[in-house]
Amino acid sequence: MRFLIILIFLIFNSFAIEASDIKNLVINKDLKKYEDLTFLDDQNNQIDLSDYKGNLILLNFWATWCAPCKEEMPSLDLLQNQENLDKLKIFPINIGQDNLENSLKFFEDLKIKNLKIYFDSPITLAKKFGLRGIPTSIIFNKDGLEFARIIGSIDFNDQKFIDWLANYN
Repeated sequence: MRFLIILIFLIFNSFAIEASDIKNLVINKDLKKYEDLTFLDDQNNQIDLSDYKGNLILLNFWATWCAPCKEEMPSLDLLQNQENLDKLKIFPINIGQDNLENSLKFFEDLKIKNLKIYFDSPITLAKKFGLRGIPTSIIFNKDGLEFARIIGSIDFNDQKFIDWLANYN
């Protein structure tokens, strides 16, 4: 029994160290629950995040005028196709008040092929989450609870990040 407890401690301790090595990743001490998380797709249809329970969710907040957003978007696009992240759903949500035409051009210029464009709804998620800047990504577990944030840009293609995220898949 003592061996099992020590083994569990070592596993969780090494996991925490591994996650702390990832730039701009903040792990929540307590899971956060939100009600009524909705946003809009490119056809102005409302998307309710609760419809995606059972999936690992990554909400990425961006704008066309944001240079760090432009830098990280291609790696976010590639993340969507990671084989060991088959339960991952990525929602890039434009909060820059950009219209669909500008957003599509942004995706086209960056050759984004695996992601769809979403927009913040009038009841803004940016306010609900208390975003202080963009890009910011919020990660939800399969129960729909926020467990981590990425504040600022990140290389979503970084193998450390992919391996860490795969633990929640």
